[in-house]
Amino acid sequence: MRTLCSGTLIGEFFIIGFAGLVAMKDDDLSMSVVWTVCGVAMLLSVLLCGLVTRPGGVALGWVLQLGLIASGFFVPMMFVVGVLFAGLWWASVHYGRKVDEAKARFAAMETEQADAV
Repeated sequence: MRTLCSGTLIGEFFIIGFAGLVAMKDDDLSMSVVWTVCGVAMLLSVLLCGLVTRPGGVALGWVLQLGLIASGFFVPMMFVVGVLFAGLWWASVHYGRKVDEAKARFAAMETEQADAV
């Protein structure tokens, strides 16, 4: 699960940065606020790569997804991009857990075979 989720989070890191560049052109938003919010979100996406397998890591990932979708109020295209990344996040968590379960079953089978010999 860690690999799939980390890949999604690193993709979001870049998307958040690009969204910051677009938001910077809005005259109603100050550059310092845009880059503070984007910087915190980018930092969170990188930190979550290491925290995704810990308790609460997936929940924090969902919070980041909601924040990404909510950023559409400032950069309208982010509604679409946020929903796409939320779907990717769901798939990463869902299929990542399935891969982890399959790896555990395979490791248990190898251990059984080694003990039988």
